[in-house]
Amino acid sequence: MKTLLLALLFGGLCFSQELSEAEQRDLSRTLGEAGSSPIELIRAIEGHLSKYPESPKRAELERLLAKGAMETRDDRRIILYGERALEREQDDLQLLDRVARALLSSDARETSEKALKYSRRYEQLVNEMRARPAEGRRGQGQWQEELDRGLARALSLEARATGNLGKIDEAVALARKAYAAFPTGEAAREIGRWLSRSGKEEEAVRHIADAFALSDPKTSEGERAADRRRMGELYSKLHGSEKGLGDLILEAYDRTTAQIAERKLKLMQADPNTQAAKILDFTLSGLGGGKLKLASLEGKAVVFDFWATWCGPCRAQHPLYEKVKQKYRFNGDVAFVSVNTDEDRSLVAPFIADLKWSQAIYFEDGLARKLEINSIPTTIVLNRRGEIISRMNGFVPDRFVDMLSERIEEALK
Repeated sequence: MKTLLLALLFGGLCFSQELSEAEQRDLSRTLGEAGSSPIELIRAIEGHLSKYPESPKRAELERLLAKGAMETRDDRRIILYGERALEREQDDLQLLDRVARALLSSDARETSEKALKYSRRYEQLVNEMRARPAEGRRGQGQWQEELDRGLARALSLEARATGNLGKIDEAVALARKAYAAFPTGEAAREIGRWLSRSGKEEEAVRHIADAFALSDPKTSEGERAADRRRMGELYSKLHGSEKGLGDLILEAYDRTTAQIAERKLKLMQADPNTQAAKILDFTLSGLGGGKLKLASLEGKAVVFDFWATWCGPCRAQHPLYEKVKQKYRFNGDVAFVSVNTDEDRSLVAPFIADLKWSQAIYFEDGLARKLEINSIPTTIVLNRRGEIISRMNGFVPDRFVDMLSERIEEALK
Protein backbone atom coordinates (compact mmCIF):
# COMPACT_ATOMS: atom_id res chain seq x y z
CA MET A 1 0.00 0.00 0.00
CA LYS A 2 1.24 3.47 -0.85
CA THR A 3 1.89 5.58 2.22
CA LEU A 4 0.35 8.97 2.85
CA LEU A 5 3.78 10.45 2.30
CA LEU A 6 3.94 8.99 -1.19
CA ALA A 7 0.39 10.06 -1.98
CA LEU A 8 1.19 13.62 -0.95
CA LEU A 9 4.29 13.68 -3.07
CA PHE A 10 2.64 12.41 -6.20
CA GLY A 11 -0.51 14.43 -5.65
CA GLY A 12 1.05 17.74 -4.70
CA LEU A 13 4.64 17.81 -5.89
CA CYS A 14 5.62 15.52 -8.69
CA PHE A 15 3.39 17.14 -11.27
CA SER A 16 3.73 20.71 -10.04
CA GLN A 17 4.24 23.30 -12.73
CA GLU A 18 6.87 24.92 -10.50
CA LEU A 19 9.35 22.12 -11.20
CA SER A 20 11.41 22.00 -14.36
CA GLU A 21 10.60 19.15 -16.69
CA ALA A 22 13.92 17.45 -15.86
CA GLU A 23 13.43 17.71 -12.09
CA GLN A 24 9.83 16.59 -12.30
CA ARG A 25 10.87 13.55 -14.34
CA ASP A 26 13.74 12.68 -11.96
CA LEU A 27 11.58 13.04 -8.86
CA SER A 28 8.82 10.84 -10.29
CA ARG A 29 11.32 8.16 -11.27
CA THR A 30 13.21 8.30 -7.96
CA LEU A 31 10.07 8.00 -5.89
CA GLY A 32 8.71 5.23 -8.07
CA GLU A 33 11.91 3.24 -7.53
CA ALA A 34 11.73 3.83 -3.76
CA GLY A 35 8.42 2.02 -3.48
CA SER A 36 6.20 2.54 -0.43
CA SER A 37 8.82 2.10 2.30
CA PRO A 38 9.04 5.32 4.36
CA ILE A 39 12.77 4.80 4.90
CA GLU A 40 13.44 4.39 1.19
CA LEU A 41 11.24 7.38 0.41
CA ILE A 42 13.24 9.51 2.83
CA ARG A 43 16.50 8.43 1.20
CA ALA A 44 15.04 9.10 -2.23
CA ILE A 45 13.99 12.65 -1.32
CA GLU A 46 17.35 13.35 0.30
CA GLY A 47 19.09 12.13 -2.84
CA HIS A 48 16.87 14.34 -4.95
CA LEU A 49 17.66 17.41 -2.85
CA SER A 50 21.37 16.66 -3.16
CA LYS A 51 20.99 16.71 -6.92
CA TYR A 52 18.65 19.73 -6.94
CA PRO A 53 19.70 21.88 -3.94
CA GLU A 54 17.87 24.91 -5.35
CA SER A 55 14.61 23.04 -5.99
CA PRO A 56 11.59 25.39 -5.79
CA LYS A 57 9.95 22.64 -3.74
CA ARG A 58 12.80 22.31 -1.23
CA ALA A 59 10.75 23.67 1.68
CA GLU A 60 7.86 21.28 1.01
CA LEU A 61 10.19 18.35 0.50
CA GLU A 62 12.01 19.06 3.76
CA ARG A 63 8.69 19.31 5.55
CA LEU A 64 7.73 15.91 4.18
CA LEU A 65 11.11 14.58 5.30
CA ALA A 66 10.29 15.77 8.81
CA LYS A 67 6.91 14.01 8.69
CA GLY A 68 8.55 10.87 7.31
CA ALA A 69 11.14 10.97 10.09
CA MET A 70 8.32 11.11 12.65
CA GLU A 71 6.74 8.06 11.03
CA THR A 72 10.02 6.14 11.25
CA ARG A 73 10.88 7.54 14.73
CA ASP A 74 14.20 8.86 13.44
CA ASP A 75 15.19 11.49 16.04
CA ARG A 76 18.20 12.71 14.08
CA ARG A 77 16.12 13.52 11.01
CA ILE A 78 13.20 14.84 13.08
CA ILE A 79 15.59 17.44 14.51
CA LEU A 80 17.37 18.14 11.21
CA TYR A 81 14.32 18.65 9.02
CA GLY A 82 11.88 19.59 11.76
CA GLU A 83 13.95 22.58 12.85
CA ARG A 84 14.23 23.73 9.24
CA ALA A 85 10.47 23.51 8.83
CA LEU A 86 9.90 25.38 12.10
CA GLU A 87 12.20 28.18 10.93
CA ARG A 88 9.64 28.85 8.21
CA GLU A 89 6.47 28.19 10.21
CA GLN A 90 6.22 27.84 13.98
CA ASP A 91 2.51 27.02 14.17
CA ASP A 92 2.69 23.25 13.59
CA LEU A 93 1.81 21.70 16.96
CA GLN A 94 2.82 18.19 15.95
CA LEU A 95 6.23 19.34 14.71
CA LEU A 96 6.83 21.46 17.81
CA ASP A 97 6.01 18.49 20.02
CA ARG A 98 8.07 15.93 18.14
CA VAL A 99 11.11 18.16 17.61
CA ALA A 100 11.18 19.08 21.31
CA ARG A 101 10.92 15.40 22.28
CA ALA A 102 13.68 14.43 19.90
CA LEU A 103 15.92 17.15 21.30
CA LEU A 104 15.19 15.93 24.84
CA SER A 105 16.43 12.44 24.00
CA SER A 106 19.69 14.04 25.11
CA ASP A 107 20.09 15.87 28.43
CA ALA A 108 22.65 18.24 26.90
CA ARG A 109 22.32 21.93 27.66
CA GLU A 110 22.24 23.04 24.02
CA THR A 111 19.48 20.65 22.98
CA SER A 112 17.50 21.36 26.18
CA GLU A 113 17.60 25.11 25.47
CA LYS A 114 16.20 24.49 21.98
CA ALA A 115 13.56 22.12 23.33
CA LEU A 116 12.49 24.73 25.88
CA LYS A 117 12.01 27.29 23.11
CA TYR A 118 9.84 24.94 21.05
CA SER A 119 7.79 23.69 24.02
CA ARG A 120 7.07 27.28 25.12
CA ARG A 121 5.86 28.07 21.61
CA TYR A 122 3.71 24.92 21.80
CA GLU A 123 2.19 26.15 25.09
CA GLN A 124 1.55 29.60 23.61
CA LEU A 125 -0.31 28.17 20.61
CA VAL A 126 -2.49 25.91 22.77
CA ASN A 127 -3.47 28.84 24.98
CA GLU A 128 -4.29 30.96 21.93
CA MET A 129 -6.53 28.18 20.61
CA ARG A 130 -8.68 28.27 23.76
CA ALA A 131 -10.40 31.41 22.53
CA ARG A 132 -11.52 29.69 19.32
CA PRO A 133 -14.61 27.52 18.81
CA ALA A 134 -14.21 23.76 18.55
CA GLU A 135 -12.30 22.79 15.40
CA GLY A 136 -12.69 19.86 13.05
CA ARG A 137 -16.35 19.11 13.95
CA ARG A 138 -15.59 18.30 17.56
CA GLY A 139 -17.87 19.07 20.45
CA GLN A 140 -16.76 21.84 22.78
CA GLY A 141 -16.08 19.38 25.60
CA GLN A 142 -13.90 17.20 23.39
CA TRP A 143 -12.12 20.30 22.08
CA GLN A 144 -11.47 21.45 25.64
CA GLU A 145 -10.08 18.04 26.59
CA GLU A 146 -7.74 17.98 23.60
CA LEU A 147 -6.45 21.45 24.46
CA ASP A 148 -5.91 20.42 28.08
CA ARG A 149 -3.97 17.38 26.94
CA GLY A 150 -1.91 19.56 24.61
CA LEU A 151 -1.13 21.99 27.43
CA ALA A 152 -0.09 19.11 29.68
CA ARG A 153 2.27 17.84 26.97
CA ALA A 154 3.80 21.27 26.41
CA LEU A 155 4.34 21.91 30.13
CA SER A 156 5.78 18.42 30.66
CA LEU A 157 8.33 19.12 27.93
CA GLU A 158 9.11 22.48 29.49
CA ALA A 159 9.62 20.76 32.85
CA ARG A 160 12.09 18.26 31.38
CA ALA A 161 14.06 20.94 29.53
CA THR A 162 14.06 23.28 32.54
CA GLY A 163 15.26 20.54 34.86
CA ASN A 164 18.03 19.62 32.43
CA LEU A 165 19.16 23.25 32.64
CA GLY A 166 19.58 22.91 36.41
CA LYS A 167 16.42 24.74 37.52
CA ILE A 168 14.99 21.90 39.60
CA ASP A 169 12.36 23.78 41.63
CA GLU A 170 11.06 25.46 38.49
CA ALA A 171 10.91 22.07 36.76
CA VAL A 172 8.81 20.63 39.61
CA ALA A 173 6.43 23.60 39.43
CA LEU A 174 6.02 23.21 35.66
CA ALA A 175 5.40 19.48 35.99
CA ARG A 176 2.75 20.07 38.67
CA LYS A 177 1.12 22.63 36.41
CA ALA A 178 1.12 20.06 33.59
CA TYR A 179 -0.56 17.46 35.81
CA ALA A 180 -3.17 20.02 36.91
CA ALA A 181 -3.94 20.80 33.25
CA PHE A 182 -4.52 17.11 32.55
CA PRO A 183 -3.44 14.13 34.68
CA THR A 184 -1.09 12.17 32.42
CA GLY A 185 1.56 9.59 33.11
CA GLU A 186 4.15 11.87 31.54
CA ALA A 187 3.36 14.78 33.85
CA ALA A 188 3.33 12.57 36.96
CA ARG A 189 6.62 11.05 35.85
CA GLU A 190 8.22 14.49 35.50
CA ILE A 191 7.05 15.52 38.98
CA GLY A 192 8.61 12.36 40.39
CA ARG A 193 11.79 12.79 38.38
CA TRP A 194 12.56 16.29 39.63
CA LEU A 195 11.38 15.75 43.20
CA SER A 196 13.80 12.84 43.35
CA ARG A 197 16.60 15.02 41.99
CA SER A 198 15.85 17.59 44.70
CA GLY A 199 16.11 14.94 47.44
CA LYS A 200 12.37 14.63 48.11
CA GLU A 201 12.28 10.92 47.36
CA GLU A 202 9.34 9.99 49.60
CA GLU A 203 7.09 12.40 47.72
CA ALA A 204 8.66 11.39 44.41
CA VAL A 205 7.61 7.75 44.90
CA ARG A 206 3.97 8.76 45.20
CA HIS A 207 4.03 10.59 41.89
CA ILE A 208 5.84 7.79 40.10
CA ALA A 209 3.15 5.48 41.49
CA ASP A 210 0.56 7.81 39.96
CA ALA A 211 2.32 7.53 36.59
CA PHE A 212 2.30 3.73 36.95
CA ALA A 213 -1.34 3.48 38.04
CA LEU A 214 -2.90 6.02 35.65
CA SER A 215 -5.03 4.67 32.84
CA ASP A 216 -3.20 6.68 30.18
CA PRO A 217 -3.22 5.40 26.58
CA LYS A 218 -0.12 7.50 25.87
CA THR A 219 1.95 5.50 28.37
CA SER A 220 3.80 2.66 26.64
CA GLU A 221 4.50 -0.71 28.23
CA GLY A 222 8.18 0.21 28.28
CA GLU A 223 7.44 3.41 30.21
CA ARG A 224 5.20 1.57 32.66
CA ALA A 225 7.93 -1.02 33.23
CA ALA A 226 10.43 1.78 33.85
CA ASP A 227 8.00 3.42 36.30
CA ARG A 228 7.69 0.11 38.17
CA ARG A 229 11.44 -0.31 38.33
CA ARG A 230 12.14 3.24 39.46
CA MET A 231 9.33 3.15 42.01
CA GLY A 232 10.66 -0.09 43.48
CA GLU A 233 14.21 1.23 43.67
CA LEU A 234 13.22 4.43 45.46
CA TYR A 235 10.81 2.70 47.83
CA SER A 236 13.40 0.03 48.74
CA LYS A 237 16.01 2.72 49.30
CA LEU A 238 13.68 4.52 51.72
CA HIS A 239 12.16 1.49 53.49
CA GLY A 240 14.71 -1.28 53.10
CA SER A 241 12.42 -3.48 50.98
CA GLU A 242 9.28 -3.32 48.82
CA LYS A 243 7.04 -4.33 51.71
CA GLY A 244 4.11 -1.90 51.70
CA LEU A 245 4.66 -0.82 48.11
CA GLY A 246 1.49 -2.61 47.01
CA ASP A 247 -0.60 -0.46 49.35
CA LEU A 248 1.02 2.67 47.92
CA ILE A 249 0.16 1.54 44.38
CA LEU A 250 -3.46 0.85 45.36
CA GLU A 251 -3.68 4.32 46.89
CA ALA A 252 -2.30 5.76 43.65
CA TYR A 253 -4.87 3.81 41.64
CA ASP A 254 -7.75 5.08 43.80
CA ARG A 255 -6.40 8.63 43.70
CA THR A 256 -5.87 8.80 39.93
CA THR A 257 -9.17 7.05 39.17
CA ALA A 258 -11.00 9.64 41.27
CA GLN A 259 -9.16 12.47 39.50
CA ILE A 260 -10.15 11.18 36.06
CA ALA A 261 -13.76 10.63 37.15
CA GLU A 262 -13.99 14.15 38.56
CA ARG A 263 -12.62 15.56 35.33
CA LYS A 264 -15.13 13.60 33.22
CA LEU A 265 -17.98 14.84 35.40
CA LYS A 266 -16.95 18.47 34.92
CA LEU A 267 -16.66 17.97 31.16
CA MET A 268 -20.09 16.36 31.01
CA GLN A 269 -21.58 19.30 32.89
CA ALA A 270 -19.96 21.71 30.44
CA ASP A 271 -20.73 19.60 27.37
CA PRO A 272 -23.27 16.74 27.66
CA ASN A 273 -21.95 15.22 24.41
CA THR A 274 -18.49 14.51 25.81
CA GLN A 275 -19.42 10.95 26.82
CA ALA A 276 -22.12 10.38 24.18
CA ALA A 277 -21.77 6.79 23.01
CA LYS A 278 -24.84 6.54 20.76
CA ILE A 279 -26.46 8.95 18.32
CA LEU A 280 -29.49 9.48 20.54
CA ASP A 281 -27.20 10.35 23.47
CA PHE A 282 -26.34 13.68 21.81
CA THR A 283 -27.84 17.06 22.66
CA LEU A 284 -27.68 19.65 19.86
CA SER A 285 -27.65 23.39 20.48
CA GLY A 286 -30.05 25.43 18.39
CA LEU A 287 -29.44 28.61 16.44
CA GLY A 288 -31.93 30.38 18.71
CA GLY A 289 -30.24 29.13 21.89
CA GLY A 290 -32.49 26.15 22.62
CA LYS A 291 -31.40 22.54 23.01
CA LEU A 292 -32.58 19.37 21.28
CA LYS A 293 -32.04 16.12 23.17
CA LEU A 294 -32.00 13.48 20.48
CA ALA A 295 -33.21 10.95 23.04
CA SER A 296 -36.57 12.73 22.78
CA LEU A 297 -36.83 11.43 19.19
CA GLU A 298 -36.53 7.76 20.15
CA GLY A 299 -39.31 5.71 18.54
CA LYS A 300 -39.44 7.96 15.48
CA ALA A 301 -37.85 7.82 12.05
CA VAL A 302 -35.28 10.63 12.14
CA VAL A 303 -33.88 12.43 9.09
CA PHE A 304 -30.67 14.42 9.60
CA ASP A 305 -29.76 16.97 6.94
CA PHE A 306 -26.08 17.96 7.33
CA TRP A 307 -25.30 21.17 5.45
CA ALA A 308 -23.09 24.29 5.48
CA THR A 309 -23.42 27.89 4.33
CA TRP A 310 -20.53 27.50 1.87
CA CYS A 311 -22.10 24.46 0.18
CA GLY A 312 -23.74 25.25 -3.18
CA PRO A 313 -25.37 21.80 -3.55
CA CYS A 314 -26.95 22.28 -0.10
CA ARG A 315 -28.84 25.30 -1.43
CA ALA A 316 -29.97 23.32 -4.47
CA GLN A 317 -31.08 20.40 -2.30
CA HIS A 318 -33.05 22.53 0.18
CA PRO A 319 -36.33 22.91 -1.78
CA LEU A 320 -36.32 19.16 -2.49
CA TYR A 321 -35.79 18.46 1.21
CA GLU A 322 -38.71 20.76 2.00
CA LYS A 323 -40.92 18.77 -0.39
CA VAL A 324 -40.22 15.61 1.60
CA LYS A 325 -40.98 17.43 4.85
CA GLN A 326 -44.30 18.61 3.47
CA LYS A 327 -45.12 15.06 2.46
CA TYR A 328 -44.75 13.91 6.10
CA ARG A 329 -45.98 17.07 7.82
CA PHE A 330 -48.93 15.25 9.43
CA ASN A 331 -46.93 12.18 10.46
CA GLY A 332 -45.77 12.56 14.05
CA ASP A 333 -43.54 9.51 13.72
CA VAL A 334 -41.10 11.29 11.40
CA ALA A 335 -38.68 13.97 12.64
CA PHE A 336 -36.52 16.18 10.44
CA VAL A 337 -33.39 17.74 11.97
CA SER A 338 -31.44 20.38 10.04
CA VAL A 339 -27.81 20.24 11.21
CA ASN A 340 -25.35 23.00 10.34
CA THR A 341 -21.65 22.09 10.18
CA ASP A 342 -20.03 25.53 9.78
CA GLU A 343 -17.01 26.11 11.99
CA ASP A 344 -17.85 29.84 12.06
CA ARG A 345 -21.36 29.81 13.51
CA SER A 346 -21.75 33.56 13.12
CA LEU A 347 -22.33 32.99 9.38
CA VAL A 348 -25.47 30.94 9.88
CA ALA A 349 -28.09 33.45 11.07
CA PRO A 350 -27.54 35.96 8.21
CA PHE A 351 -27.45 33.08 5.73
CA ILE A 352 -30.81 31.76 6.96
CA ALA A 353 -32.32 35.24 6.92
CA ASP A 354 -31.06 35.97 3.41
CA LEU A 355 -32.47 32.74 1.96
CA LYS A 356 -35.61 32.88 4.13
CA TRP A 357 -35.24 29.32 5.37
CA SER A 358 -37.87 28.75 8.04
CA GLN A 359 -36.93 25.47 9.72
CA ALA A 360 -35.27 25.15 13.12
CA ILE A 361 -31.48 24.97 12.78
CA TYR A 362 -29.20 23.01 15.08
CA PHE A 363 -25.39 22.88 15.28
CA GLU A 364 -23.67 19.53 14.98
CA ASP A 365 -21.85 19.75 18.37
CA GLY A 366 -19.67 16.69 17.65
CA LEU A 367 -22.38 14.58 16.00
CA ALA A 368 -20.79 14.97 12.55
CA ARG A 369 -17.60 13.38 13.83
CA LYS A 370 -19.54 10.59 15.52
CA LEU A 371 -21.31 9.86 12.23
CA GLU A 372 -18.10 10.32 10.19
CA ILE A 373 -19.64 12.98 7.95
CA ASN A 374 -16.93 13.56 5.34
CA SER A 375 -18.91 15.35 2.62
CA ILE A 376 -21.66 17.94 2.50
CA PRO A 377 -24.58 17.63 1.95
CA THR A 378 -25.18 14.32 3.69
CA THR A 379 -28.56 12.92 4.70
CA ILE A 380 -28.73 10.31 7.47
CA VAL A 381 -31.91 8.37 8.26
CA LEU A 382 -32.43 6.55 11.56
CA ASN A 383 -35.05 3.91 12.24
CA ARG A 384 -37.25 3.88 15.33
CA ARG A 385 -34.44 2.26 17.38
CA GLY A 386 -31.97 5.02 16.58
CA GLU A 387 -30.03 2.86 14.09
CA ILE A 388 -28.72 4.21 10.78
CA ILE A 389 -30.58 2.64 7.88
CA SER A 390 -29.55 5.10 5.16
CA ARG A 391 -26.67 7.45 4.35
CA MET A 392 -27.01 9.62 1.25
CA ASN A 393 -23.82 11.54 0.38
CA GLY A 394 -24.77 14.33 -1.99
CA PHE A 395 -28.04 14.04 -3.91
CA VAL A 396 -29.54 13.19 -7.28
CA PRO A 397 -31.94 16.06 -8.14
CA ASP A 398 -34.34 13.97 -10.24
CA ARG A 399 -34.58 11.20 -7.64
CA PHE A 400 -33.95 12.85 -4.27
CA VAL A 401 -37.58 13.25 -3.15
CA ASP A 402 -38.48 9.66 -4.07
CA MET A 403 -35.26 8.21 -2.68
CA LEU A 404 -35.55 9.95 0.67
CA SER A 405 -39.25 9.06 0.91
CA GLU A 406 -38.41 5.40 0.31
CA ARG A 407 -35.75 5.53 3.07
CA ILE A 408 -38.25 7.06 5.50
CA GLU A 409 -40.85 4.38 4.73
CA GLU A 410 -38.21 1.74 5.39
CA ALA A 411 -37.28 3.44 8.69
CA LEU A 412 -40.92 3.44 9.80
CA LYS A 413 -41.34 -0.29 9.35
